[in-house]
Amino acid sequence: MAEYKVKLVKSLIGRPQNQIKTAYALGLRKVNSEVVKPQNDAVKGMINTISHLVTVEEV
Repeated sequence: MAEYKVKLVKSLIGRPQNQIKTAYALGLRKVNSEVVKPQNDAVKGMINTISHLVTVEEV
């Protein structure tokens, strides 16, 4: 199954609470932290919510 590598590239400081919680739910705590997540609808929705804060590449 395909996966996404998600990297937090912008800070969460001053962001709305839902964006902070979404980043934490993905496992992104600090700037430049990376996680690998499976490609499914739930993860796509979370990435879409914080798309302006992360970079995504397929693994």
